[in-house]
Amino acid sequence: MDNIDRNIINTLQQGFPLSEEPYAEVALQLGIEESELLQRLQRLLAEKKLTRFGPMYDAARLGGAFSLVAMKVPEDEFERIADIVNSYPEVAHNYQRDHEFNMWFVLATETEERVDEVNREIEQRTGHPVFNLPKLNEYYIGLRLEV
Repeated sequence: MDNIDRNIINTLQQGFPLSEEPYAEVALQLGIEESELLQRLQRLLAEKKLTRFGPMYDAARLGGAFSLVAMKVPEDEFERIADIVNSYPEVAHNYQRDHEFNMWFVLATETEERVDEVNREIEQRTGHPVFNLPKLNEYYIGLRLEV
């Protein structure tokens, strides 16, 4: 990533304009053309430097559910399993950790039942158990990861 990529990621973490031409607004703020911003976002997604770019909805407020899920994944299977997990649109975040449970991801689903369905499907497709850790309480900390 170069400095423009870093600036794009850092800027977009602060918010995205709700307007007729939001990408043009962000590009202007960054000092680049809208077409360059779009091309760079597509490349960052294709290279998996970004796993997703889009709005984050509060699934619970919309009648859905959130859940944190952990897995113990053999290192030599990590990429394969990450690709399977990340293929689900319900996966909001997926992180590798230096721990016995080395894969952690968040599910945001339309229903409570869908959390269980996705977890069962992931277990079946990967051959590894998932450990569902549903949210009991929520605390907003305003997380921002400077690149």
